[in-house]
Amino acid sequence: MANFLGKTKNFIFGHKRISVVLIIIVVVAVMLFIRNSSTSSQTVTQTGSVERGTLVVSLSASGQVTAANSATVDTAATGVVKKIYVQNGQAVKSGDPILELDLDQDSKQKYFAASASYLNAKNSLASAQNSLNTLQASSFAANVKFMNDAVARNLEATDPTYIQENATWLAAESAYTNQQNAINAARSSLSSNWISYKNASPVVYAPISGMVNGLSLTAGSVIASQSSNSNAASAQRIASIVTDANPTITLNLTQVDAPKVKVGNKATITLDAFAGKTYTGKVVSIDTVGSVSSNVTTYPTVIQLDTKNAELYPNMSATANIILNTKDNVLLVPKSAVQTTGGQSTVRIMKNGVIETVDVQVGESNSSEVEILSGLSEGDTIITSITTTSSTKTAGTTSVFSGLNRAGGIGGGAAVRVQTRN
Repeated sequence: MANFLGKTKNFIFGHKRISVVLIIIVVVAVMLFIRNSSTSSQTVTQTGSVERGTLVVSLSASGQVTAANSATVDTAATGVVKKIYVQNGQAVKSGDPILELDLDQDSKQKYFAASASYLNAKNSLASAQNSLNTLQASSFAANVKFMNDAVARNLEATDPTYIQENATWLAAESAYTNQQNAINAARSSLSSNWISYKNASPVVYAPISGMVNGLSLTAGSVIASQSSNSNAASAQRIASIVTDANPTITLNLTQVDAPKVKVGNKATITLDAFAGKTYTGKVVSIDTVGSVSSNVTTYPTVIQLDTKNAELYPNMSATANIILNTKDNVLLVPKSAVQTTGGQSTVRIMKNGVIETVDVQVGESNSSEVEILSGLSEGDTIITSITTTSSTKTAGTTSVFSGLNRAGGIGGGAAVRVQTRN
């Protein structure tokens, strides 16, 4: 038993000695590492020069190609295509037939009803015009009687004859004026009924003059109703008529950018569909009333391209750079060279190998350059950026553990081996 206790005691104290030795070795290793390590820093200064050139001030906005140079050919009629009068790429004039349908039963009823309404509106307008002629004659006769009788006889305004003849004339004139309003209403009704009649007609006509595009129907094709409500006339697009007008791009400018843009400003346009191509145009309209959506106000602005381009389709995504101003022969520095604090702009310059800070007066700027009005001269060397980097280097040294990788020592990640003696 005594022998066992002695061995246990030696084992415990042996481990304590080893722990102390390990701590001493680690401390020595850290000190040696710190002593043989060094930190160095390196400063990289990038410079440029004040140059004289042209400053182009612009703003960028995104939008879409609009269908300003095309109109849709649509119809509310349904049935089977009976005849096609045109083909894609063919030039047509406004009112030329595009195709003819053999109407289904529902569209026939709507067509007959629209036809009757149109004829009634046409008759109503003719009747209103006839009434206008009658009222005009009555007004003229009443005026003649009043002038040749009451006025010619110099009757007093309080005279009963004067009052009666004057009132008759004024009433006739008022009726004539009111009938003109009735004619305007009858014309509006006729136009509305004509549109309904045209949409229900078995013959579909070109709405404008231009070139047919996007017609995919053939004889025997079926045009079916797309509305769940049989009483609703839902017009369907069957083709487009494209004119030779230059395409337009519609942008939505923010309330910050919109006041900067003027009609006539030139612009460059790029499209996602044609990478690498750039188109030119100019601003032709700005909707200064704007529109609000989700508490965000935007102002639709239209740019018309300078040339015709058949490869541009409506609703293609586009990005436009609108040129707000161009200034020639001005001093320019990179934007990164200018620091502004408290309204005062400064630029660091390199003079005789020494960096100095000078106050400058700046003018307009774009995304990369700033105009210098005063404080610098052409050719001055300026500091565009200063970057400081640091690195730690460790000098070569012999590991403090190298001598312990022998006979029960520590080395190369080996486990500690403890030996005990009786």
